Amino acid sequence: MGRGVMFQYFEWNNKADGSLWRELAGRAAEIKALGTTAIWTPPAYKGFNGPNDTGYAVYDLYDLGEFDQKGGVRTKYGTKDEYLAAVKAVQAAGMDVYADVVLNHRMGGDETEDVEVQEVSNADRNKTQSDPYTIKAWSRYTFPGRGDAYSALKLNKDHFTAFGSNAAVKDDRGRIYKRTGKSFSGEVDFEYGNFDYLMGADVDHYHPEVRDELFKWGEWYVRTTGAAGFRLDAVKHIPASFFKDWLGHLRGAFPGKELFAVGEYWSSQVDDLQRYLAAVDGTMRLFDVPLHFRLQEASERGRDFDLRTVFDGTLVKENPLLAVTFVDNHDSQPGQALQSWVADWFKPLAYALLLLREHGYPCLFYGDYYGNPGDEHGNHKLTSHRKLIDDFLRVRRRATYGDLHDYFDHPQCVGWVWTGDAEHPDPSVTVMSTGDAGSKRINTHKPRMTFRDATGHWPEPVTTDDAGEAEFRCPPGSVSVWVPG
Repeated sequence: MGRGVMFQYFEWNNKADGSLWRELAGRAAEIKALGTTAIWTPPAYKGFNGPNDTGYAVYDLYDLGEFDQKGGVRTKYGTKDEYLAAVKAVQAAGMDVYADVVLNHRMGGDETEDVEVQEVSNADRNKTQSDPYTIKAWSRYTFPGRGDAYSALKLNKDHFTAFGSNAAVKDDRGRIYKRTGKSFSGEVDFEYGNFDYLMGADVDHYHPEVRDELFKWGEWYVRTTGAAGFRLDAVKHIPASFFKDWLGHLRGAFPGKELFAVGEYWSSQVDDLQRYLAAVDGTMRLFDVPLHFRLQEASERGRDFDLRTVFDGTLVKENPLLAVTFVDNHDSQPGQALQSWVADWFKPLAYALLLLREHGYPCLFYGDYYGNPGDEHGNHKLTSHRKLIDDFLRVRRRATYGDLHDYFDHPQCVGWVWTGDAEHPDPSVTVMSTGDAGSKRINTHKPRMTFRDATGHWPEPVTTDDAGEAEFRCPPGSVSVWVPG
């Protein structure tokens, strides 16, 4: 069983007061003590909404909260110095930092240019909907606050394939303007005919100046921040060969670093993920989005969902070494475009399935751990599941070793047992139910041993018989994790 645990240290509605980097630095040792091995930080560079931008509407990849651009110096999360201090605090605590990398698009151009385009259909981007005509595109990125610091390249219309707005039109939402003479990539997802275009000004990753700049930027970022890896945003919209080459270049430039990488390929179909992994020659892992949707379905259907099938059609089942498992994240949380929230009642069961089993690299979500009072209107509040996640992490560190035996033999109630090994002799038993109170007769291979529920959900202890067997229980619609003592 892999020992790593990633922590996504942000959610969409973190306060835009520049405090997150300082908060992370202050909590680094506490988070490490949980058993966390890596922190995934939000995009650290300037977005087009400046101090209020989450970082996914990328304006300047080189501005980590250092230059007065787009309404301020700091980003939503703090200044460059505070970010670098947070990275050092995380590293000093014994964890790695994975940087969120958004390379698909740019937003917030500084000047317009006349660009000849054709409109394409949203439903099928291979179909044009107009004759060629000229728009005023926000395609000039001059970075006046940064100037030539770190890079002298200024972006222009030649560096983009398509745009999502025309400055000469008041309301053109939903239109996609593809440059004449440019083609969408054939190395992307084929939803909507071709899903190269996602938003903003669509970066042309085949353009030699773009490629050269992004290779140089990657080196600059690793040298500047000390990041040990990347979370790669929206990979289904970017040519697969680009990330294969980009990661190969960076790993060659930093031979002493592993440079971990995990991509976000948002699809519920595991075959899509498998095809992408083959296209990039396994140079990155992928988030197990199909598992996320299975967990969401289970939370919605309750006792009508067959728990025995929860891992069917998931990456962690089909390709476990390349699967990063998660319950929810900033995109799936309430109020977001990809909202697909796992219901709160099922969250404990979901995290048990991630943290207390054998395969996958589990990722905790800030919103699930700390909760959140919601957005500025008090909507989309998030519940803290910290107590139970802590319980699971303690058991993971202590008693998830040896052999794993599954008891996936009932549609509403499943369980499993870890037998322990020479260095970690304590066994553990997990039982969960989506219906009535659950009960499993499980052989722990530990005769006359007394177990207690580490979650506190079941108050009475259980003692195994001479054969090491006992009846282990959990409350209705809940989970219990049994350990000795």
